Amino acid sequence: MKGIILAGGSGTRLYPMTQIISKQLLPIYDKPMIFYPLSLLMLAGINEILIISTERDTPYIINLLGDGSDFGVKLQYKVQANPNGLAEAFILGADFIGKDDVTLILGDNLFYGDISFFKDAVVAHKSRSGSFKARVFGYYVEDARRYGVVEFDRATGKVISIEEKPQEPKSNYAIPGLYVFDSRCVERAKKQKPSKRGELEITDLIQTYLDDDELGVGIIGRGVNWLDTGTPDSLLEAAQMIATTQKRQGLMVGCIHEVGFRKGFIDKTKFLEAIERIPKGPYKAYMERIVNEDEVEI
Repeated sequence: MKGIILAGGSGTRLYPMTQIISKQLLPIYDKPMIFYPLSLLMLAGINEILIISTERDTPYIINLLGDGSDFGVKLQYKVQANPNGLAEAFILGADFIGKDDVTLILGDNLFYGDISFFKDAVVAHKSRSGSFKARVFGYYVEDARRYGVVEFDRATGKVISIEEKPQEPKSNYAIPGLYVFDSRCVERAKKQKPSKRGELEITDLIQTYLDDDELGVGIIGRGVNWLDTGTPDSLLEAAQMIATTQKRQGLMVGCIHEVGFRKGFIDKTKFLEAIERIPKGPYKAYMERIVNEDEVEI
């Protein structure tokens, strides 16, 4: 399984903060936004990751993350010249994906809590178990009219329908910006026609799997917080959630170096070497503290 983080877009909802910098580089409390989707992929065991961003912002992201070796992943980068839709990520990432299954996560989506829903989906795809060749996820919301909505059979997990911002939703389950596909997503995306707004829509790509009866859904339980951090209010809510959690537990959320160490992507020697390269401050102090502590669940 490989991973793609789509970290492009113009971030208009966060203007003027995004006038000179990508929203994925804005802070959520004490870390850049992109650390959180990156850590989610790593927690699911994915360590080959492609980051797609704009021509302006890609050099800044490379400067931040490098090749990923400090935290045990292999990072590649690709420029999306224009915001041509989420499904274009698979066309841009065709060589990277090859014949592997792939997870796509949007760079402004933050998940925190029990992520077994995602780990289970990754394991299922790796083992080729079941008939599902693609998966979306369902998150219960009070008002589903603001989101893409998935209707599904609870007994089988099969998707019945997907709708984009329906006036009368068929369920209360919103579709977050996290998707799992087999490698055929590349050829399917290449065959897509742009929508009325000139984009290759992810919903249209998902629909092709639904039409072939190959689309499943993973339900995100009550113990998970999901935020699309693309607005000032949601950015603030996410920062407050992370701050409260970290202060309560004394453990960091989205610390990619710790995740790499705990998951065994890097050994203790490499972890210590990475710590040496980090400037003095709270992030470095945290890693120096945990390096010899008993392992905790992440």
